[in-house]
Amino acid sequence: MNNKKVFNFIGARKILFAIPIAIVAITIIFNCIFGVQMAIEFKGGTMLTYSYTGEIDTNAVKSVVEGENYGAVTVTTGSAMNGSMETVEVSFSSSEGLTADKQTALSDKLKESFKDNNLDLVNSQDVNPTSGTEFFLKCLVAVVFSFILLVIYIAFRFKKIGGLSAGVFALVALVHDCFMVYAVFVFCRFPIDANFMAVVLTVLGNSINNTIVVYDRIRENRNLYGNSLSLRELVNMSITQSITRSVNTTLTTAFAVLTICVVCAICGVTSIMTFAIPMMIGLICGTYSSLCISGPLWVLWREFYDRNHKDSNFNSRKDDKKDGKNLASTAVADKKKLMV
Repeated sequence: MNNKKVFNFIGARKILFAIPIAIVAITIIFNCIFGVQMAIEFKGGTMLTYSYTGEIDTNAVKSVVEGENYGAVTVTTGSAMNGSMETVEVSFSSSEGLTADKQTALSDKLKESFKDNNLDLVNSQDVNPTSGTEFFLKCLVAVVFSFILLVIYIAFRFKKIGGLSAGVFALVALVHDCFMVYAVFVFCRFPIDANFMAVVLTVLGNSINNTIVVYDRIRENRNLYGNSLSLRELVNMSITQSITRSVNTTLTTAFAVLTICVVCAICGVTSIMTFAIPMMIGLICGTYSSLCISGPLWVLWREFYDRNHKDSNFNSRKDDKKDGKNLASTAVADKKKLMV
């Protein structure tokens, strides 16, 4: 390892931290201006499923539906469970569903606009937002519970290198990953749906695995080099040693997801894109946080803690000496009074 270049992650921390901070700020501004879409299962509304033949343009379908001014609409394509027919699903997110008259009028409009595709309504469903909200809250509880368990696990496993603080900054990296997944949904204008929670939980698993690899390398190098290396040198070396493994693992998974995106785009299956695209970007962001955020943040905290701890001990020793001098002076004064 001594013959290999060691990257100075700690020295470049300002740049490494500035990148996600800038993305967070831009995302918040974008979200405040344009808002975020909530899928029908969380907001409620109506889902209309049509069978069709030939090739159909979802953008054209969406344009026709939006012309009816029934509110926000999402159009996705797919296949029936038995694979016997191709379907296009039109979803309206609103607290009130479409009335039967509006559904009939919309169906007539779509059949007229896409005569060559032989559109036929096969299913109409009103969605209650209550069940979706309960599901979303349960997913959030699961995420929070997993956060707590991960901090406890890291605190015990890496207690020789300050496990609790390592767990806390691993948690900071996971929060970063969650927000980056959210940013993808915001910028790509994907509705927040069940895919969002699936992506978050999958990315968290990949990210914490990379972070544990880095911490494990730090612990091994601490046992190997002892105190011959400073904390910054130790962490820089450990992260550098972990880069190849983490990057190769992430790229392998990301390329597989990218392949899914390409195949879905070619086949016109858009429903899975809200899972595949955030997943691919989330995996990359998770690797970034494991290598560039959790380790450098942990080093800064350890240096801050050690510096204050040493200052506290130094001040305590000074106070002890001062108290000793006061006691000695008092004893001398008492002795003089007794002699008089």
